Formats: sequence, C-alpha cells, structure tokens
Amino acid sequence: MDPLSQAVLGATAAQSGASRKEVRVAAVVGLLGGMAPDLDVLIRSSRDPLLFLEYHRHFTHALAFIPVGSLLVAAVCYVLFTRRHLSFPRTWLYAALGFATHGLLDACTTYGTQLLWPFSDARIAWNVISIIDPLFTVPILLLVVFAAARRWPRMAMVGFAWSIAYPLIGMVQRDRAIAAGYELAASRGHKPSTLEAKPSFANLLLWKTVYRHDDTFHVDTVRAGSEIRIYAGDSAPALDVDKHLPWLHPESQQARDLARFRWFSNGYVAPHPRDPRQVIDLRYSMLPNEIEPLWTIRLDPSARPEAHVEYLTARDAGPATLARFRQMLRGD
Repeated sequence: MDPLSQAVLGATAAQSGASRKEVRVAAVVGLLGGMAPDLDVLIRSSRDPLLFLEYHRHFTHALAFIPVGSLLVAAVCYVLFTRRHLSFPRTWLYAALGFATHGLLDACTTYGTQLLWPFSDARIAWNVISIIDPLFTVPILLLVVFAAARRWPRMAMVGFAWSIAYPLIGMVQRDRAIAAGYELAASRGHKPSTLEAKPSFANLLLWKTVYRHDDTFHVDTVRAGSEIRIYAGDSAPALDVDKHLPWLHPESQQARDLARFRWFSNGYVAPHPRDPRQVIDLRYSMLPNEIEPLWTIRLDPSARPEAHVEYLTARDAGPATLARFRQMLRGD
C-alpha cells in the first residue's frame, strides 16, 4: 500500500490500544511503526536493477520480523521523544501494533508479500484491495485525527474496524469477479489452469481477471456492481523461453534475472507484444482489460554473460486512457 495508508493504519492500531492520556503520542509511534517496514526500499543496487524488487516486501514485512522491527522503532522513538511521556515497554507496544499492520495490509494487495519469511519465500497476495484506494484510507485518516484531537481512542477503534471491514468487502467482490471470470472462460470454450481477479486502481468495482488456457493468458475486466458486466480484453502467450528467447543461455545472469522476475510476478509473465526482447508482468496495467504493462525487463542478445537485464517502467496515462477508465467505472 501507499505510505499514507500504512501510516494511518499503524496510527489507528496504536491508538486503539492506548489510554486517553497516551492516545496522541501512541498515534505518532504507531504511525512510524506502520511506515518503518518500507525502509527496505533503500536496499538497491546501481548494477543490479532487480535487487529492489527482490527485497521490497521481503524480511522487513515478515510476521517473524515484527518483534525485531518494532523494537528498533521503539528504541528510536524512546530516545527522540517518548521517554518524557511513556515507559519503554509502552513505547514498544505501540510500535509493535503499528509495525504488525504493515505486512498484513500489503498482503491484501496484488504485489506479493513474504509474510512467512524465513520459512517460505512465497509472495502472498490476497488481491482484495488496490495499492492506492482513497475509500480505504481517507476514513481512517479522519478518525485518527479526530481521536487525537479529542483524545478519544474509541474513534480509532472505529477506524481500525473499517480497516478490517473494507478488505472483507474486497474479498466478496474478488470472489464475484472470479466467478464471472470462470463463466466468461467457459463461454469461450476455455478451461483455465489458473484464474485470478485483481482490483483495478483505487476501487473495488472494476476487477482485472487473468486466466491461463493452454499456453495463453487472457485478460478481461469484470465490473462487479449490482449486476456483473464484462469488458473483454487482450490475450498474450505465456512466456516460453525456448520459443520466445531461444538465444538466452541458461547459465547467464540474464537467465537468472528472468527467473527472479518470474518469481516476483508470480508466474504472470509474457513476451512484450511489440518488443521480443522484453518480458512483461501481466498483473498490472493502466486499463484492467489490457496487457500494456506498467513494468518490464529487457534482455539483450549481445550482452556479456555477467550482464544484468534492464528494468523499464511505463506509468503515464493519457487522457484517452483515463476517459476509458471512467467509462468502465460508470458502466458505460
């Protein structure tokens, strides 16, 4: 999730466990605890462009790391400001409440979070909320501010309850979209080997469904309103290295980078429709019924064996794309 969502959720979790006297300082500690796991974005390399993908939402987001991470946050907060207001155990409690929310909230999105590290490197993605969703964040933000201003922890509890209720609504919507996706596949005579539904940007109404039939991924949009509406989309062949990248040496660094990108993308990889040297992540696109990617890797047939792939992003949405997205939201 975006930093603001992580911050306000951490704050409301800490406030919910605080007394009226401590509710303001608890909000600050919980806010910092809620944001702290994303310091893993500092793990990057100018030579290895995929290092940040590998370590973002890694050990700092794991359930097993909560005691360690929250202890570090508590130590910093205690030295800087809480020792005038809180004991160290209370500081740690509020830091832990904030820190514990982070990985769980990230797992609600599509990106993938290693909650079970070091016991598993699986990227857990429950696909029930967009990475940015004002309908999730704004109510919690307002309740956090109100709880701090009035010293009223019960308002924070309402915000925390909303942080649970909204993903549950997303779960219901996701399952409706999955059911519609299977019906759509059946109408085409397809039998999906995999099928997932993922929320589109900032809403729980439009869902991107991706399923694999034989060696092809099919991407569509399900509008899960009072009635189900389908926006048929694109298809792309699943990446076959021998077929699409026959020149790639299996022992090269580029081959290892491709395996890392496939793991990061949970297997939803395909050749770029216009550039055979690029491999795309099918999970994310500006419009939920297209395969135009937000990020790709580009390989180079002439590269040295130790050379890394290139990581590319394309996140500019033009007026036509935004207009089409609004039409889908309205059900036009």
